[in-house]
Amino acid sequence: MTENRKTNRLINETSPYLLQHAYNPVDWYPWGEEALQKAKTEDKPILVSIGYAACHWCHVMEHQSFELEKIAEVMNKHFVCIKVDREERPDVDAVYMDALQAMGVQGGWPLNVFLNPDAKPFYGGTYFPPQDWVNLLVNIADAYKKSRRELDQSAEQFAQHLNRSELEKYGLKQSNFHVREEDFRLMGYNLSIKFDKEKGGIGQAPKFPMPTDYLFLLRYHSHTSDQSTLNQVNLTLREMAYGGIYDQVGGGFARYSVDADWLVPHFEKMLYDNGQLVSLYSAAYQVTKDPLYKEVVYETIDFVSRELMSNEQGFYSSLDADSEGEEGKFYTFTKEELQAILGDEEPLFSKYYHATAAGNFEHGRNILHRRISDEKFAQENKLELEVLQEMIKGWKKKIMQVREQRIRPGLDDKILCSWNALMLKGLADAYYSFGEERFLQLAQRNANFILQRLKQEEKLYHNYKEGKATIDGFLDDYALLIRALTRLYEVTFDEQWLQEAKQLTDYTLTHFFDEQEGMFFFTDNSSQKLIARKKEIMDNVIPSSNSVMATNLHFLGLYFDEERYQQLSDNMLSKVKDLVIKEPSFLSNWAALYFHKLTPTAEVAIVGEKAADMRKDFSSYYLPNMLLVGTATRSNLPLLQDRTAIGGKTTIYVCFNKTCQLPVHTTAEALTQLRGKRNQQEPKFPAL
Repeated sequence: MTENRKTNRLINETSPYLLQHAYNPVDWYPWGEEALQKAKTEDKPILVSIGYAACHWCHVMEHQSFELEKIAEVMNKHFVCIKVDREERPDVDAVYMDALQAMGVQGGWPLNVFLNPDAKPFYGGTYFPPQDWVNLLVNIADAYKKSRRELDQSAEQFAQHLNRSELEKYGLKQSNFHVREEDFRLMGYNLSIKFDKEKGGIGQAPKFPMPTDYLFLLRYHSHTSDQSTLNQVNLTLREMAYGGIYDQVGGGFARYSVDADWLVPHFEKMLYDNGQLVSLYSAAYQVTKDPLYKEVVYETIDFVSRELMSNEQGFYSSLDADSEGEEGKFYTFTKEELQAILGDEEPLFSKYYHATAAGNFEHGRNILHRRISDEKFAQENKLELEVLQEMIKGWKKKIMQVREQRIRPGLDDKILCSWNALMLKGLADAYYSFGEERFLQLAQRNANFILQRLKQEEKLYHNYKEGKATIDGFLDDYALLIRALTRLYEVTFDEQWLQEAKQLTDYTLTHFFDEQEGMFFFTDNSSQKLIARKKEIMDNVIPSSNSVMATNLHFLGLYFDEERYQQLSDNMLSKVKDLVIKEPSFLSNWAALYFHKLTPTAEVAIVGEKAADMRKDFSSYYLPNMLLVGTATRSNLPLLQDRTAIGGKTTIYVCFNKTCQLPVHTTAEALTQLRGKRNQQEPKFPAL
């Protein structure tokens, strides 16, 4: 039992990943001054080993190497050993991942990097089998004694590389801010050539959901009316919702699919994916009114509320892929198990979810998945649609009851500000699309939790667990929270959220902004310094913190009539525009910002007693290039000053670029104004 074993310094940490290593015989330190100082005092090289709680090969390397006394002896003798949770310290991870790639090694986790006592890297790799690991440790220790000068020179070169500007790295020396229709079309075209037109998604296996790509494509379709773009979005969202990447019974998405068909997931479930996918499916529902999308949103929010929510209304980070030492065991079933659970209804269930005696996964187990709509399945099996849907509800209930008795996957119960912000925005988007009051209540409780527990005075913290927030906030914490609070204002007209977003924006401009390059650093200038201060530009599974900040500045510039915000946003986009056109799949959130610059963003102000009801009327339509402000009485917001309810009736003001249309009293009239302006500005081009 672990209780009787000796612990190392990680026992005092809160990260579940670090705590998993607290009983290793390795003399692990957490990242911090104590470990770095020890390396200098003892003149020893540093080993930094980086991973995260849901990482399969991180666990394998721990069991094979870090738990063994003999291997730990070699590590302790020759190195100061530091363990890092990449989700807690994305700043440390970014620096040393960049170093690894500069060494010509393909990045991944576990990430093992060797540094000199100045924390500058000279060698690294990912997973190593036990014997290879021991050999490497001995060889590096030997080289460190005999060839110290060469290793230090090498480390110095890598440190210089790490301090290169991101813009310089991608050859972005010229600003280019001509917002043109043809460039926007080219972004859409360059993304479209990567589509998988059979199974949806972009590229081949493994397939990640990449929500920002499809949020951009929805905007692209709204501007161009290009049906092929909407078809690709629908194909992708449908195939994902039908596939094994989606938990057909309990709701929620796994991190990615190992195959091109979205069938076999890597079963870990991450908060950041689910928050963004709630936003995406909510927006897609506005465009299509497809009931499948509504079902996905409701089930995913149910999953997050049930399995990832703390008593304090914060959201935990992730669920592991494994349980009982097997990946996916919690979610999969043999045909025999299904027969025992469902009795006479098993054959129809197995037909609906494609479960077979041989199974479609390891050990004869089945990943439940669908291939056709409920309407089509009901028709093919001569069932009334309502009867089928009632049966499905019953099946899900029975399967969930059985799953409740199983050993659950491990929970990473640290709470991260940035990932909570993504879920917060998802909840606000879902409330906007569906008007479901409990979604708004969840959002408001989560927003209050973040501001009470992860904010101290003006400053955000990145992590929270057991009453403690210990790591200074990173740019993505600020950027994503600003975006979520702005959205929460739009769906409530409660100005505290918007004022909070502005205050956080001003903090980032003071503590993160690089005046010289016109972009934001990832780390606060008052935080602990690393050997390099990085900027995050490329959009990934989570959009880059700079693209989110540029978007925040665009919208908050309009909300508060702050021309400086608008200029900063334009300037940031101008730096990356050429790369956005060439590689939109890596900068799709920047591409979405380009959409907002292409035609003026509509400013819709609603004033009067029925402001909240009228806001709800707008939510039936997909209007992505619009911001909403409203009040039942008076407001100090620039967009609401000098605006009144004319004749005592709730009044809507539609404005573009500080020029307003005539005030109107119905949503229908306002929509005519919105659409009229848009149609004037949109020349028709042939489809992609």
